[in-house]
Amino acid sequence: MTRAAILAAVLLASVGATAGHAAPGTSMCTASQLSAGSFRAVPGSAGAGNIVYALELRNTSSTTCTITGLPQGKLLDRAGKAQPTHIVPAFRGALTAVLVHLAPGKSTRATARFSPDVSPCQATSYAFRVTLPGGTTTVTLKPATPVCEHGQLQFSAYGLPT
Repeated sequence: MTRAAILAAVLLASVGATAGHAAPGTSMCTASQLSAGSFRAVPGSAGAGNIVYALELRNTSSTTCTITGLPQGKLLDRAGKAQPTHIVPAFRGALTAVLVHLAPGKSTRATARFSPDVSPCQATSYAFRVTLPGGTTTVTLKPATPVCEHGQLQFSAYGLPT
C-alpha cells in the first residue's frame, strides 16, 4: 500500500471518529435501534455486468448509537429463506472503517456492487437480512434481483450520518 493510501485511510478514520459529536461511551447500534431502511438500486449505476445498491439504516431510537465496518447479513428469497451470500470489502486492503455515531433520526449508508447477470446466478433475491448486535433487521431489495457469483456483494463500509 502506498503512503498516500495509508495517509488517506488514517485521515478518514480520524474524521469519522469526530464527525458524530456523540458522548463518550456510546454503545454499538442494536437491531432494535435501527429501522429497516431501504436497499435500492442506485440510478444510473448499472453497466458492464454490475449494478450498485445503496443500503440505508436509520436510528429510530431515542439514544445515539455507533456502527462501523461492513454490513453483515444474508440475501433472502421471496419466501424469506436464506440464499448464498458472500460479503467482501469493496475496497480491498483498506486499513480501517469509519466509526459512525448515529444520533436519533439519523441514517447511515453502505453501497453494494454486484452482478445481476454473470453466471452462475442464484434465484432472485427479494430482501437482505442485516445482522446487528442483538438481532437482525430486514430490508427489501428494490427492485428484486438475482445476485450472481455465489451471492457476492462487494460492500463499502457504513458511511457518515445523513
